[in-house]
Amino acid sequence: MARRIPQLLIGLVLYGIADAMMIRAALGVDPWTVFAQGLSHLTGIGIGWLTNIIGALVLLLWIPLRQRPGAGTVLNILLIGPSIELGLWFIQTPPELWQRILLFAGGLLLLAVASGLYIGSRFGPGPRDGLMTGIHARTGWPIWVGRTLVEVTVLLVGWLLGGDVGFGTVAFALLIGPLCGVTLPLFRVPEKARTPRTDAVGTGTAATPVTAAAD
Repeated sequence: MARRIPQLLIGLVLYGIADAMMIRAALGVDPWTVFAQGLSHLTGIGIGWLTNIIGALVLLLWIPLRQRPGAGTVLNILLIGPSIELGLWFIQTPPELWQRILLFAGGLLLLAVASGLYIGSRFGPGPRDGLMTGIHARTGWPIWVGRTLVEVTVLLVGWLLGGDVGFGTVAFALLIGPLCGVTLPLFRVPEKARTPRTDAVGTGTAATPVTAAAD
């Protein structure tokens, strides 16, 4: 716990900062942020706060899918949005294209690290990831099918509302998977191993294994 809780909180805050970096790069963002940008143009509400609202609404979809949120799921909704707003407050769009490319690349790398940190803390998936696994569990569809259908839908709606679709959107789609493939194992907190229990007279005979105390 001494490692898992700080890792979760740091990961979620860094995730929001990374998202803000990619938004300020103005080269295109991931589908859910495109959706939030489009709604921001429509409503005038900040992208970060809309990220909170969208996350809460997505969490409601877990109910018919019979998904159970963890502490990380709830904190994901509460912390990423304000972190985006914080990042947008102190990060500005650079004037030169090469600077924007560097800003986007840094944001993408930071987001992969942040994902490894908060997912690796093992406090539950974010609301959008849980939606994908819930669709898989209820329908039997491969996870990539559910993810593609949902993300293409939110991307299209966000783009029609004025969200930022561009080179960065494609780069995100192609690179975030391989990058997280490196950071997730790197930052995952190991689960406590099961330990054998000796018999009452101390002969060392293994009995039914018992699980270590729950985290």
